[in-house]
Amino acid sequence: MIPVDILSEILRADDRPALVFADGRTLSYADLNARTLRFAERLGRGEKRLVAISAETSEHMIVAYLGALRAGHAVAMLPPCDGRLWSDFLAAFRPDFTFRPVDGRWRLIEESRPARSAQQLHPDLALVLMTSGSSGAAKAVRLSYASLDANARSIAGYLDLSPADRAALVLPLHYSYGLSVLHSHLIAGGSIFFPGVSVMSDDFARVIGESGCTNFSGVPYSYELMEKTRFRTAELKALRFMTVAGGRLAPERIRLYRDHMRAGGGRFFVMYGQTEAAARIAFVPPESLSDNEERIGIAISGGSLSLVDDDGKPVDRPGAAGELVYSGPNVMMGYGTDRSDLARPAEVDALHTGDIAVRDEQGFFRIVGRKSRFAKVAGLRIGFDIMEQALAEAGIAAAVVGDDEGLQAYVAEAGGADRARRILAQASHLPANLISVAEQPNLPRLASGKIDYDRLGEEMRKTREKSRTAAVGVLEAYARVFYPLTVGRNDSFVSLGGDSLRFLQLTMEFDRLGVDLPEGWAHMRIAELDTCLRATRSSRLADIRALPTDLVLRAMAILLVVVHHEMLWPIPGGSGVMLLLVGFSLARFQSAHFLAGQFRHALRPAINVLIPYFFIVAAYALAWRTLPWASITLTGNFGYADPERHEMVPYLYWFIEAYAQTLLVFLLIFAVPAVRKLARARPFAFSLGLLGLAVAARFSLPPVFDIGKRQIFTIYWGFYLGIFGWCAGLADSAARRTVLTALAAVVLGYLAFWETVWIGTTIKYLTIFAALLALLYLPHIRLPVWLGRVVTLIAVSAFPIYLLHRFVPELLMTPAAGALPVPVFHLLAIAGGLAIGMLANKAVAELRNVFSAMAIARNSNGPEPAATAPCAAQ
Repeated sequence: MIPVDILSEILRADDRPALVFADGRTLSYADLNARTLRFAERLGRGEKRLVAISAETSEHMIVAYLGALRAGHAVAMLPPCDGRLWSDFLAAFRPDFTFRPVDGRWRLIEESRPARSAQQLHPDLALVLMTSGSSGAAKAVRLSYASLDANARSIAGYLDLSPADRAALVLPLHYSYGLSVLHSHLIAGGSIFFPGVSVMSDDFARVIGESGCTNFSGVPYSYELMEKTRFRTAELKALRFMTVAGGRLAPERIRLYRDHMRAGGGRFFVMYGQTEAAARIAFVPPESLSDNEERIGIAISGGSLSLVDDDGKPVDRPGAAGELVYSGPNVMMGYGTDRSDLARPAEVDALHTGDIAVRDEQGFFRIVGRKSRFAKVAGLRIGFDIMEQALAEAGIAAAVVGDDEGLQAYVAEAGGADRARRILAQASHLPANLISVAEQPNLPRLASGKIDYDRLGEEMRKTREKSRTAAVGVLEAYARVFYPLTVGRNDSFVSLGGDSLRFLQLTMEFDRLGVDLPEGWAHMRIAELDTCLRATRSSRLADIRALPTDLVLRAMAILLVVVHHEMLWPIPGGSGVMLLLVGFSLARFQSAHFLAGQFRHALRPAINVLIPYFFIVAAYALAWRTLPWASITLTGNFGYADPERHEMVPYLYWFIEAYAQTLLVFLLIFAVPAVRKLARARPFAFSLGLLGLAVAARFSLPPVFDIGKRQIFTIYWGFYLGIFGWCAGLADSAARRTVLTALAAVVLGYLAFWETVWIGTTIKYLTIFAALLALLYLPHIRLPVWLGRVVTLIAVSAFPIYLLHRFVPELLMTPAAGALPVPVFHLLAIAGGLAIGMLANKAVAELRNVFSAMAIARNSNGPEPAATAPCAAQ
């Protein structure tokens, strides 16, 4: 007497095909009978043994599986590529045999186990499958011969399987759903086809069509992948039904495949199952599929479904939620965690699935959540599956996990994070600061195709811990960067008078903390920023980093300046881009202060520029033994003084004078209350008016004040570039960006191609135009992480590089000027100029950190109370 009915057709040993492979090979039932018999004889038919098989899709594996069952032994089907699970299984369950590939060949290995006879296996035990419980720890499901037979016969019955049926098997065979496809077809005398190609292959439909497959079974992910091919456009005349189980398939997908199969006279089955019940335990009859299908249907023949509440009492009222309970002959014997558990008899009469479901008036069940996939957040009981459904209805593919601290969603589509957060806030009624959303194009999946929620939960916990560490460091980072100002948790970057230099320094600090800052962070109070950092996850890819465009442009501009000053090649434009960035920075960080008449805050950034500059001026004064008054008064760029007569420092410092004069012009403009009122009412239109005046000054004043070639250093020559940058900072709509682009094309195009006197002038204005376009249309630039860090370091050090880079060739390298080849001298001068600026910046930062740490230690009387604020605006 054979132990399982699924072998009864094999024993008939006829010529019907049983296993069909993509390369054309076929194993008949006679072949399968002979080979399984030989394998059973290798194992022996005496004492019941445990055989662990690597479930790598292969005829060898299937023969071993069926042969072990035929010999009356118990089989453990294990994933082929999970070395850790194999190691843990071998240690806990001590199988008597293992069957898996070794050095490219399948080998049956008899394991040496002491005291084997003391741990007999239960006579009914047929199959051991590994599954993950709510804790994520792997445990064994013990299935009997009777449960395999009952489930296979029930499935074969409601699918109306016959010897004429052939299944396209793409599911792994350590997965109960995959095994149930094999069992149900063998018990019906049908055949199994192994396509040898992925469901996402363009050849998949052709291959199963040519093989004569009558049915296909897949998980929801299989159907998602097939939709990326032209599967539904293929003519598969033999295909009479398709099934889906293993998770929730979106209603629109169900409708697509229901209609697709009906059009060809076929059927589409939506099913539900559990490994603990030998796979499928419920299905929706194809004729009952609705347009908005969310149901799992009714119990398979021989089984029954019911609902119970938290106290185990029956839930009979339609529409009331309870835990789904299944009863039937296919229910498992129980769980096991080691070898001794495999000797225990059946211990489970009814399977508590852990799924929360409701029953409708027609008796159909619908899953509404997972008992372990709920959390009580801010007093509200939130179901993660319901949140996923809300996102799916909005067309967002996502996985949701969480705990009492909040929800964490991982969305597959790029750019969908903000919309997903809004939808989750509406669906859950939670404040946005308790909802985190991150983009993750490739959601981790189990071998079954289901999303690996345990892995995502672990990732969420690690990220939160990292965010807590980062949030603690935010206040300290602000305190270091803004020293000697006193910084509190109710301060923001803008309220502290932050400027582009401090913006870059904070960028570097946050990079060290591993933090990606939310949009609008410069206007957020530090307390709000802390809250949002705790609730958000960095979406930075492992090897790519998105940098603010102005940061990248600052690095490029200073490189152009250093190279141009050393080589005198026709690559000017760096200083023009720097003027553009001055205006852009003023608009981003200082416009509110100017418009409010808060000039102390607006002019505070100038201190960071002028103090180092005056140290340079003092150094020249000591060396020359005279005072360069033109530089002291910041007017040397007007052409009335010469460095040769020691009346001003070298020309290259004209930019600092122009920067100071730009601030003065802004101060004079906004000092008039009526002007501020007009600017507040229509800021962009007012700024365009300023641009018109600045452009008029650029074309009209040089002929009036003819100072020769030095006019390029004057404020009226370059002020319009600062206003272009200011306008770019305020161009917050497509229409405004278009207007500014058109004006820039006219003005800069004229200067590049009409007023130009040499190729360098053309390159200069085209470079500035390109930089302006980048500011307008490209908020971030994605770079490899290593390159991003180099660019950030150069950008943060831009100002000290500008101040000190000429000291290298003109002072430090003077003795080597004649000894080195010219190209080598230039290369060392450029590299040295960058290096001296970076070292100076690092030294100043270290000094600032020391002083700020001392200040923090003196003033550490406890943090200010932090008002929480939602992050919905992000």
